Amino acid sequence: MIFRFLMISLWTFTLVGCALGPDYERPSVGEPASFRMQQGASLEEVSLADLGWWELFQDENLQALIRKALVENKDVGIAVARVREARALLAATGADQFPRIEGKSSIQRNQVSQAVVRQFGLGRGGGDIPQIPATNQFRATMDLSFELDFWGRLRRATEAAQADLLARESARRTVVLTLVSDLARAYFELQELDAELALARNTLKSRQEALDLIRLRKLVGQRSTREIRRAEQEVSRAQAVIPDLERQIGQKEHQLSLLMGRNPARILRGASLRNNPLPPEVPAGLPSALLERRPDIVEAEQRLVAANAKIGVAKAAFFPQISLTGNFGAQSLQFADLFVGPSRVWMFGPTLTVPLFDTGRNLANLEVTRAQQEQARLSYEKTIQQAFREVEDALLAHQKIREVRTELERVVDLSREALELAQLEYLNGQASYLEVLAAQRDLMNTETALAQTQRNHLLTVVQLYKALGGGWTSEPVSPDLAMREDSQ
Repeated sequence: MIFRFLMISLWTFTLVGCALGPDYERPSVGEPASFRMQQGASLEEVSLADLGWWELFQDENLQALIRKALVENKDVGIAVARVREARALLAATGADQFPRIEGKSSIQRNQVSQAVVRQFGLGRGGGDIPQIPATNQFRATMDLSFELDFWGRLRRATEAAQADLLARESARRTVVLTLVSDLARAYFELQELDAELALARNTLKSRQEALDLIRLRKLVGQRSTREIRRAEQEVSRAQAVIPDLERQIGQKEHQLSLLMGRNPARILRGASLRNNPLPPEVPAGLPSALLERRPDIVEAEQRLVAANAKIGVAKAAFFPQISLTGNFGAQSLQFADLFVGPSRVWMFGPTLTVPLFDTGRNLANLEVTRAQQEQARLSYEKTIQQAFREVEDALLAHQKIREVRTELERVVDLSREALELAQLEYLNGQASYLEVLAAQRDLMNTETALAQTQRNHLLTVVQLYKALGGGWTSEPVSPDLAMREDSQ
């Protein structure tokens, strides 16, 4: 009864006792009250990052690609496995705070040396020593070991392991965010290449029709051979563009296949590039919310929490380590007597380990943890500053590219009108083929620039969504994804 009371008292004391090292306090980073480039949205508006990716990207084919990638992508699988590893390490570290009880049993057969008996003078009158029979020894015990965590070493180690688990989980979210963003970016780039290929084929068709017309008019003596050669040259130039675009499209499909965790294959497309819906507004929300939403910031902070806790572990190494050890069981020369009262054996007592001389090892380890904590703090602050910059860059890019897109749409309309006029004047003999050719080139260039700007406009939304920390929020969990996370 006294033993039980003593154990409970010591255990309670270790749980509520002091813990060496500094308690964690979040560094002040001085975040701004609002984003510099945010325009036309009040601070109360919901952030773009609050939308789920399935709400932001409404192309059904893109949604299907993202869902498949979240289940099959290898980087996501690696991140999930790292979370499992950290969870297991936390369980192992936390278990050190509790008593460890092991069961042991042994059977030994012993033969005493006759020479030893003779050396100790145990023979009878100096005569021959009789043969000493071999004996059996049976032993069954339960062994107890328990470190009394007076200085908080184990609690700080568990605190560090807990922070590492949260950091790994945030790293997994960063992988998901990056995957969703990269896949959307590659998909929009693929659609833009499709648009360029369609333009190139239309241009080739127009150049071929022009060549046919020139050949027809030459038959009646209205055009020269030089014009035919120029038209043939333009047909070949237009034809040469197509294979290179087809190469880029194939490589982009291969990139998307890799992101989806599968071998290279054809990628199904949905709406055309220009028909992809864009959110009417892109509110960024409050800068302070970025500290909680962006997983890379959360990861950096948890790394700082872990480094802070490890200082306490290093400080505890300067103080005595007290452990309680004991065993209780039975020992007998006969198995039949092993479980009767006289065979009972037990041992219990404390063990004190005091660091006396370690040639400065503990002091060096403490300095290491302090330097690591400083690195983690600076990394945390740098991550926050980088996040604010990425948001501001994305907001600025979105605003300016939207202006460029508006102007290019107007330029394309004007270029179409100019081409129609040039073709009409050419048919009426009022303009040369070179003027028609120049108008065609101008239209193709502006339409290509518009397609690229439409792509860039979509990419700025993706960029801002990622910068704000959107993308890792879970969709209503699919059975496949739930199975993957549970089984790994």
